[in-house]
Amino acid sequence: MEETEGVNCCSEGRSSSESRPPNPNPSIASAYRKCKRNDPVVLPCRNSLVRHASLQTKMKLSDVSAEDVTGDFLPKLRSGGYADVGFRSSMEDVYVCVDHFMQDHGLNKHIGGPNAFYGVFDGHGGKHAADFACNHLPKFILEDTNFPVDIERIVASAFLQTDNAFAEACSLDAALASGTTALATLVIGRFLVVANAGDCRAVLCRSGKAIEMSRDHKPVCIKEKRRIEASGGYVYDGYLNGQLSVTRAIGDWHMEGMKGKDGGPLSAEPELMTTKLTAEDEFLIIGCDGIWDVFRSQNAVDFARRRLQDHNDPAVCSKDLVDEALKRKSGDNLAAVVVCFQQQPPPNLVAPRARVHRSFSAESLKELQSFLDSLGK
Repeated sequence: MEETEGVNCCSEGRSSSESRPPNPNPSIASAYRKCKRNDPVVLPCRNSLVRHASLQTKMKLSDVSAEDVTGDFLPKLRSGGYADVGFRSSMEDVYVCVDHFMQDHGLNKHIGGPNAFYGVFDGHGGKHAADFACNHLPKFILEDTNFPVDIERIVASAFLQTDNAFAEACSLDAALASGTTALATLVIGRFLVVANAGDCRAVLCRSGKAIEMSRDHKPVCIKEKRRIEASGGYVYDGYLNGQLSVTRAIGDWHMEGMKGKDGGPLSAEPELMTTKLTAEDEFLIIGCDGIWDVFRSQNAVDFARRRLQDHNDPAVCSKDLVDEALKRKSGDNLAAVVVCFQQQPPPNLVAPRARVHRSFSAESLKELQSFLDSLGK
């Protein structure tokens, strides 16, 4: 079991890629090399980013008010993560857990309530994009001068900044070329914000019920297929342009026909879902697709809930999920993060007793009447 502090990312294994992306910029590549040595490098924040033409939908913004940090319920955050290479020859999954996001980074304008960052990054074609996104996405969020106001806008912008920065970072060093899906979660006050680009998934447990906080971005999804075709791409045999099994990802700039200055069928812009946490919210599961290949969302919630009732440890629960996925023969790398919103374990759910309606047939009533008549004789 591994837990992280700050934005140091956890994973196992290593891999490489050999394709060469365009647009060299030595300064960004140098910064990435320093970041891999765990130096506190922060890339410059870009305030103007162009969205893909097919994603020009206006997002709902969620502002944090005083009520949201002083209300009747405030989550008491505990988290843990675990990763395993599984049956693969190399490890490309990365996760991060930061229970005190702003304080750990010396941000003075903390909101006085819960503030946390959690993420899972599922690399493909190498691990470099996953490592890069894990280290730099949180930094781009913190660099925005409006943070933590307009959270959804800031997080969406950070995904695009990370994507562009990685294109420049790996352009000098062809060995960095790769891609990664990304799912990032922030807890700010009572708000839970989930941003997803790819097929990782976040599932909220609310009084034992699974609530999906993200949507898998697969080429077979009708909405994604329409977006792809509007961006000049196509779906062949269930793959984006016949090459990728996901339709949104950070990186993959080296793959021809996927991304460009004017957009492309492969998008790094996330979809976001926001909810206000209540006392009914027990925990959140974040997992790569290797988890969800063998777990349905409700099945994972039921499994994790039983484990938390046994030991009440989110780190151990993350390992339990990964171990169970291995038992179920998941063929992918595995990474899971569990975030608890309560100090106590999930309570036992007591189903209300159903009212039983009994009735007698006409024949039974006749028999009963005969019996009563015989007693009177």
